[in-house]
Amino acid sequence: MKIVLLGAGKTGSLVAEVARERGHEVEIIELHENPRGTALTKERLKGVGAVIDFTTPDSVMSNIEATIRAGCNMVVGTTGWYAEMHHVRNLVERANTGFLWASNFSIGVNLFFAIVREGAKALRYGYDGHVVETHHIHKLDAPSGTAVSLANAVEQIGGKRPAIESIREGEVVGTHTVEFLSGADKITLTHEAFSRRGFAEGAVRAAEWVKGKRGFYEFQEIFSQLKG
Repeated sequence: MKIVLLGAGKTGSLVAEVARERGHEVEIIELHENPRGTALTKERLKGVGAVIDFTTPDSVMSNIEATIRAGCNMVVGTTGWYAEMHHVRNLVERANTGFLWASNFSIGVNLFFAIVREGAKALRYGYDGHVVETHHIHKLDAPSGTAVSLANAVEQIGGKRPAIESIREGEVVGTHTVEFLSGADKITLTHEAFSRRGFAEGAVRAAEWVKGKRGFYEFQEIFSQLKG
């Protein structure tokens, strides 16, 4: 299928590479070509199976609104827009398009979410939760979207929101640790990314999944359905 990729940074470049390896046609639209989403017209997106966004928190909302207006399905890996979640869901439902988002498209991270949800039951027994995320110094948002999603998962299961600590150092791809601490012991769960390829592979598989679908989806809901 044809994929339009927004953002050709470190992760976006890998998305393009993986998509082509999986037999897809990829068109990359750079940030400077697309001020306020103006390049994302119905004409330009005709025949496109999905738009994939790995841009910046400053530009993602314009891209989302323009893509939905054009009637094209979308995969969003950019964070920093979650305060507009209800607004975006309404736009998708009114336009009857398909929209799939994630704070992290790594298959390993999404398996990690399931493990953390099980561990979060410790809060029911008096444990305290704590989330630590470490990323490279170039990362624009803090805490990371993945850390926020982990904290949400812990709160949903355990009934109490854990504190989040953000660390920025070197070129760390991404490490997320969730701790459950009591006076007697500590449970530590960690996911460490070695490269961005896991994010890219998940995003491309997400685009394959959302093609032709209608509705608003989070990756955690559907990743078990993805093709190998």
